[in-house]
Amino acid sequence: TFLLYERGEAYIYTRALLGVREIFFRKKLFLEAVINNAESFIHIIAHLFNIERYHRSYSPGAMENLQIRLSTIGQNCSEEYLNPIRTYNTVELLSSIAGISGIIITMALILMVTSSTEFIIKSFYEVFWFTHHLFIIFFIGLAIHGVGRIVRGQTSESLRDHNVTYCKDHQKEWGDIPQCPIPQFVGNEPVAWKWIVGPLFFYICEKLIRFCRSMQNVVITKVIVHPSRVLELQMKKHGFHSHPGQYIFLQCPAISHFQWHPFTLTSAPEEEHFSVHIRTVGDWTIALYEAFAVDGPFGTASKDMFYYEVSVFIAAGIGVTPFASVLKSIWYKYNDLKMTMKVKRVYFYWICRDTNAFEWFVDLLQSLEAQMIEIGKSGFLSYHIFLTGWDEFQAAHIAMHFKGNQDVITGLKQKTFYGRPNWNKEFKHFAGDHPGASIGVFFCGPKALSSVLHKMCNLYSSADPRGVHFHYNKENG
Repeated sequence: TFLLYERGEAYIYTRALLGVREIFFRKKLFLEAVINNAESFIHIIAHLFNIERYHRSYSPGAMENLQIRLSTIGQNCSEEYLNPIRTYNTVELLSSIAGISGIIITMALILMVTSSTEFIIKSFYEVFWFTHHLFIIFFIGLAIHGVGRIVRGQTSESLRDHNVTYCKDHQKEWGDIPQCPIPQFVGNEPVAWKWIVGPLFFYICEKLIRFCRSMQNVVITKVIVHPSRVLELQMKKHGFHSHPGQYIFLQCPAISHFQWHPFTLTSAPEEEHFSVHIRTVGDWTIALYEAFAVDGPFGTASKDMFYYEVSVFIAAGIGVTPFASVLKSIWYKYNDLKMTMKVKRVYFYWICRDTNAFEWFVDLLQSLEAQMIEIGKSGFLSYHIFLTGWDEFQAAHIAMHFKGNQDVITGLKQKTFYGRPNWNKEFKHFAGDHPGASIGVFFCGPKALSSVLHKMCNLYSSADPRGVHFHYNKENG
């Protein structure tokens, strides 16, 4: 596209009127505006430069230079204009198809970008959900944005009759000599719709599939109210098959027929039901006691844990949820004599302020611990819980019972650690204990810790193909 406008003979006068940079931005970035916000900003700024150049060319003294002469073309009925500004009032340009659609898609893009921040998603999810669907208006506006054919080039017939090389320096003689008839221009064919039809078709198909799946009956087989306002829902659905760590979307018709909220599956694929654990922290989650629909499951990185000899699971706070399903699935596969697993060792790290909000997960660990000890495989799963929030009373109580067989906080055989892990020490331990192994590291939690763990994986991976290699995987959290 750039070379077409930079070197194309049909756009010599267009370049003279606007300059190649603005034309390039206008033509090239119409699709990239969807992808990159910075390029969208450049696209809008380029339009402002275009309008300024168009307006500057349409001013008194019509025969003084080439730009002004080009702007006067189109005043007669037999001529096609090159400069879309036909009056001194540039506001009229905004009332054109390109102007109106441009304003609409710009406003839609601004609303989508500003409502997609982490703060809005976590605090006002409904705002994010509804503004997110403005992309439909954005695509429609984008498809018709070029219908006005603002960017124009010289017609092939005019190029044949009009000697551009000579005539561009003799604009006062246009129409008076045979080799310089008045140049004729035509707008470019709109092509944006060609790039939009395909994605929209697949989007509609995906929506139809999700709608059909969500219309199937969901049977709630069990509701468990855990301490700290955590609701466990166990459900059954025809044809529902999942993998460890996947998530589903729940919809509650009593609240809204359009809102779908994501929740991580905490059940193992081998169980007869599927379940989620939901903290009732707002009106929407409380209303889930009523009927709702289910769409999913959707894949996450943790399903790849079975491809590694050693797997390391690291969770921070509520990020522990995906690993409930994973740990359960490991247990079922481990007990299935017909199934052989590549994974030989699992490390689990959980960092939280307190465990009160996650009693259900502590119960799961206690169950797994007891079952592993029972079959003599206690070394297969090594777990480390780090408590970052504790007071002096707890410290005294912990010190008093430190020599007991069970941890006073969790009731597990493995003692709870206090503070935060030393990741350099932990990764050095992994590399030393498993030389030459392929180690999968799976994390769900805040971005800051994710960056640290990613760097640790790169730092401790060996340059030798026969050495230890860490593979980092980030869960949706």
